[in-house]
This record gives sequence, C-alpha cells and structure tokens, in this order.
Amino acid sequence: MTQPSQPSIRRMREFGVRPNRDLGQNFLVDSNILDVIGRLAELDESDVVLEVGGGLGVLSEYLAERVAHVHVVELDRGLEPALRDALDPYDNTSLHLADAVKLDLDALEPAPTKVVANLPYGVAATVILRTTELASVTTWVAMVQKEVGERFAASASTPAYGVPSVLAQLACDVRVGRKIPRNVFHPVPNVDSVLVVLERHSPAPPASLRTLVQRGFKHRRKALAKSLELSGGGKDERDRARAALEAIGKPADARAESLSPPEWRALWERLR
Repeated sequence: MTQPSQPSIRRMREFGVRPNRDLGQNFLVDSNILDVIGRLAELDESDVVLEVGGGLGVLSEYLAERVAHVHVVELDRGLEPALRDALDPYDNTSLHLADAVKLDLDALEPAPTKVVANLPYGVAATVILRTTELASVTTWVAMVQKEVGERFAASASTPAYGVPSVLAQLACDVRVGRKIPRNVFHPVPNVDSVLVVLERHSPAPPASLRTLVQRGFKHRRKALAKSLELSGGGKDERDRARAALEAIGKPADARAESLSPPEWRALWERLR
C-alpha cells in the first residue's frame, strides 16, 4: 500500500490515532500551511520555539529543521508514539508531556524566544496570555479560533474588545495574520480559524493591573467605576475610579470597553 504523503495522515494510520474532540484536537493535515506559519514567525536559526499542542508532530518537525531548539508540550499521552516518531530524528527538541496551563514555563531550558503553535481551541486564550508573562518570548504565531484571534486584535469600543484584547495589547502589537481554511485540519472543525500574530513591545502587565482590567470588565454593561464597586471595591473605589477617569481625560461614567490599553495603564497608575 502506498504511504500517504502527509505526515499527519501517515501517523494517524501507523499509530492508530483518533482525534479527541474533548481535548480540542484538530490535526494539521495540509503541510502547505507550514510555510505560511514559518513566514509569519520569521523563523531564525537562533530561535528557541515553544509549541503548545504538538499533536502529530507535523509542525514540530518543521520547526526543528529551522530553529535552534523546540519545546513541544502535549497533554495527550496517547500521542507520544507519534510525536516521538516526529521528534526522535532531531537532537534539538524537548517533549514535555504535560498541561501547558500548569507547566512551569519559566523552568524551560533553553528559554523560549517565540511561541509557534496550533493551539487547542479550549485553552488558546489562556496559553497566549500566560506566555506573555515569559519575558524571553518576543513573538507569537498561533492558530486559534477566528473569534479568539479577533478578540485579541480588537480595538477599543468595538464589540470584540475585552479583557484578552487589553492584556495582550498592553504587552504586544497584535494582528490577525491570515485566515485559515477549515480543510487543512482533520477532523474538519465547525469553526473558522486564523493565525494571530503578536510582537512584544513591553513587559507583561503586572498582576494588579491584570486584576483591575478583569474587574473593570466583570460587569460590562455598567460603568467601569460601578463594575469595580460591584466586584468588591465598594463605594470608595468607585469614587476613586471616577476621579481617576476624569484625571486621564475620560468621562467619570466611562465603560471598560471605551478605554484603550494605554488608558487602562494610566488608570491603574492613578489608582495605585
């Protein structure tokens, strides 16, 4: 029998892999998309790449041929044989069979400089925001659900703008780099996907600023100051927030979505 040309298809057959929908597994089966990812990531032979959601290793081996080191994180231990098949020919790879949401990413050696991944849908936003806290990472190219990518790249006062938009843009320039057709995956997902690109311009926002943003959006339909009151700050914080908003040139009753990321930082500095 002729072997299929696509590594993903071959490994699914050879190792008896069945995609786990509970884990959001949609494997890349069109290798042509790899060059699109590589161009957007501007891969360099000195890069250390973190790939979350190694799957069947098709992106992993592509990266291993082009960069100094690849850290592949995969939660599903059932994929280990297929991933070993992809990674064993390379001595510049590390396989971490772990949950990327819980893994100590700061302990990775060598430290990642880029995140390049086909992210599982359910953890995509969490992984992107968590990895912005890695000071060594400067660039992200991540396959995500279309709506997730649009939220990260959204501008203030638009429907998609929210906590992920603010937190990501406080640290990075964010754009949707490319729409991806559904048929590059198996199984074919029932949602559209995009490659979202982030380029770091600042350190990740401190914990207190992240908390302020989350609390400010918690009651999205109310004024920001009222949302802070309702999320535990009381009337004192409401009044302080109203005064701080006016001090940065915003109306006292401004809503969370009307503040740009720099205005959120300015508000936080006033409230410290």
